[in-house]
Amino acid sequence: MIKPSAVRAAVVRGPVVTYAVLATCGLVFLVSPVSGLNPSYGTGDALLAAQSTYFARWGVVPNELTAGDPGALLTPLTALFVHGNWLHLLGNMLFLHVFGVMAEERMGRIGFALFYLGAGYLALLAYAVAHAASDQTLVGASGAISAVLGAFLCLFPRARVTSLFPFLFFLPLRFPAAPVLVFWFVLQWLAVRAAPAGPGVAYLAHLVGFGLGFLYAWVRFRRTARVKRPKRPKPSVPAATEGENQP
Repeated sequence: MIKPSAVRAAVVRGPVVTYAVLATCGLVFLVSPVSGLNPSYGTGDALLAAQSTYFARWGVVPNELTAGDPGALLTPLTALFVHGNWLHLLGNMLFLHVFGVMAEERMGRIGFALFYLGAGYLALLAYAVAHAASDQTLVGASGAISAVLGAFLCLFPRARVTSLFPFLFFLPLRFPAAPVLVFWFVLQWLAVRAAPAGPGVAYLAHLVGFGLGFLYAWVRFRRTARVKRPKRPKPSVPAATEGENQP
């Protein structure tokens, strides 16, 4: 007979928070006017108007947030579950699935959930402060996922992960995570230098999120992230027994 405790343990096993975020983002996108699959929003101009209203309501508008609008204070959280198109959603969810599972296992479910939401909020807030006069809406989980990438690099610098490469027909390949993450960070930094302001991808939020994730993991887990070498046991000297080496 299977004990109820064993059933409960099996149900809650695994990266629950990571899968919950994946499912929530996917469901929110499917029912939104952005997916194009919800007929209640109409077509043509009506659909475009619904999309614009949707982004303005749930996304971050920097000049509203920095002006102290109470209704805008929660938008850095709601924006983490809103995406601009299918490619935006699938790209973010791929990165979260690849790197979030091990990060959640290391941090624990509650710790990972608070880390994900907190780092994502601060990353979007930093972007809004840096572009305080902008009225361009910002949506997406990229800031939070960038924090996961930074934490992963700190916690698992020698890890190898399996992912899909679009330019290789989405073949699943295994590659070392550290050089890829460092290269990704450099690309974000170069993108910020090339286009520090204006609409488009919020590269600054990526950089802030990555830095927050790495710093948090280094401060929180720096003592346990390193593998300690076992101490060699000291050679024991056997005690002489009575009559030993006696002539």
